[in-house]
Amino acid sequence: MTINEIQDEIIEEFSGFDDWMDKYQLLIDLGNEQAPLDDRFKTEQNLIDGCQSRVWLQADYVDGPSGSETAEKVIHFTAESDALIVKGIVALLIRVLSDHTPQEILDADLYFIGEIGLKEHLSPTRSNGLVAMVKQMRLYALAFSKKQ
Repeated sequence: MTINEIQDEIIEEFSGFDDWMDKYQLLIDLGNEQAPLDDRFKTEQNLIDGCQSRVWLQADYVDGPSGSETAEKVIHFTAESDALIVKGIVALLIRVLSDHTPQEILDADLYFIGEIGLKEHLSPTRSNGLVAMVKQMRLYALAFSKKQ
């Protein structure tokens, strides 16, 4: 699936809820469904600056899925947070950006954030954390694009 197809899927999922408490619950559920990050990746180096809660983000540059048309490498993200809603937010970002090429990530317009109303329903500190998470994922994409 393309990044935009995944974003459209997320928008569709969130459109089923009118109440923001239900959307927060969906975020918490998404975070709880995410596999825990291996303890060896919970390092200072993987902590995202700018997040009020602790968020660890691991990026691995791996071979794309077998059977794909191209043998391009993709970035596989894994992450964890100690805050429930933030864990859900990072789960959404991983769902959208993980397993795509660095260039696809760099070119992505993350319109789903505005479409589902996420940014205006987060506290200023969580909103800053969201920006920091996206920035870090793009920095990894930029760094890996230089390795190509």
